[in-house]
Amino acid sequence: MSTTLLAKAFLALDTRRMAGGVLIVGAPSQHTTLTALLEADGHHVDVAADAAAGTRLLQDGSCDVLLVDLDLEDEGALAILSTARRRVPHPTTYVLATEGAIERAVSAIDEGADGYLSTPIHPGELRAVVRRGVERARLAREAARLREQISSPARFERLLGDHPAMQAIFRTVAQVARTRATILIRGETGTGKELIASAIHYRSPRKDGPYVRLNCAALAETLLESELFGHEKGAFTGAATRRLGRFEQANGGTLLLDEVSEMPLSTQVKLLRVLQERELERVGGNDTIPVDVRIVAATNKDLAKRVEEGLFREDLLYRLQIVEIEVPPLRARPSDIPALAQHFLQKFATENDLPVEGFEDDAMQALVAYPWPGNVRELENAIERAVVICDGPRVRLEHLPAAKHASKAPSVGMFVPGTTLAELERIAILKTLESVGGSTKRAAELLGISRRTIQYRLKEWGLGDVDG
Repeated sequence: MSTTLLAKAFLALDTRRMAGGVLIVGAPSQHTTLTALLEADGHHVDVAADAAAGTRLLQDGSCDVLLVDLDLEDEGALAILSTARRRVPHPTTYVLATEGAIERAVSAIDEGADGYLSTPIHPGELRAVVRRGVERARLAREAARLREQISSPARFERLLGDHPAMQAIFRTVAQVARTRATILIRGETGTGKELIASAIHYRSPRKDGPYVRLNCAALAETLLESELFGHEKGAFTGAATRRLGRFEQANGGTLLLDEVSEMPLSTQVKLLRVLQERELERVGGNDTIPVDVRIVAATNKDLAKRVEEGLFREDLLYRLQIVEIEVPPLRARPSDIPALAQHFLQKFATENDLPVEGFEDDAMQALVAYPWPGNVRELENAIERAVVICDGPRVRLEHLPAAKHASKAPSVGMFVPGTTLAELERIAILKTLESVGGSTKRAAELLGISRRTIQYRLKEWGLGDVDG
């Protein structure tokens, strides 16, 4: 193929990709040249003889670019412009005007037109106007699609999950976010506790206030108190100036205390007072400072067990768990893995400008079957690595060094064609029970079924009906 023919082929391909819907309102006999020109570029062109016919064609939603001939009577032209402006998303609108009608064209722009084209129309100018209009319409449709995805039941803020357990969490967050209740978020490392805390803040009346985070496990006891409550100048060696703590920084907003289980007992006493009295004293100071802060605490530990071990105050636990949210591990909601994996794939493919589009079937099966001890964070890291080393449009099994070993695990049997529904049910119940330490109550919550159903099935399989 010659260079010229190749260039024409690519131009034709690009033109088809940018094709859209064009509506010309005016006498059809006067616009046969425009119609032929645009149809040759791959656009679908409708011609309406008057405003009434144009309005009917606008209502079908396929018009990306509207061209209105000002030879129509003024009221007809203004009516079609008004109709186009009210449509969401509205089309790119240009009026066609002779040199003697430029003043009317300017008035049409005041009524909502995006611009005007002088007749006789230059083909290159017309093509450019239509191309920009079609691209604008494409971007508007893409934005609408993304908004729909974001508002879908499977998505909540930056969280993904259509598993019943995640949907229950989303409902809880939506309900409690508008209150000032203290919230405790429990879950294994990497399950997304911080994202849930962020969702609580940004869905609350405090969303315009500060959102401050502190990892309680990252600081020594003396430094932790200073970070939380602030200090006065000279409070200790090196305290050269007064410093505001995280509570004062978060005043009017939300403070996330991550890994709260690691907070020393002496600091827990001071935290309890702030929660009860809503006031604090800086380290080395005597002034009482009122604070208005909503506390969200997060931990991967069993705080009740820490209380029994004498490592956590029971009264503080009661104060923190006004509302408790338990985030399930990823292995307990494998149905969410495909959507999460595809989300991360698109994210890293875009960030690295790589043409990776999806997963081979065996790679996805391995992802779902792997237990993911590091939860969503481990999955995200694995997908990033897979995207970076992928040498084709789809991630293959060899790109997943951890997950590919799961292809040999018994749980992959649930994906073997011919597996019965009864076998799938048995696998789902037993694997979920295993992940929650045998608690039929927790398993029922995660699976979205009744506890009695699980107990009945266990008895049917000869496994008893007692937790554990």
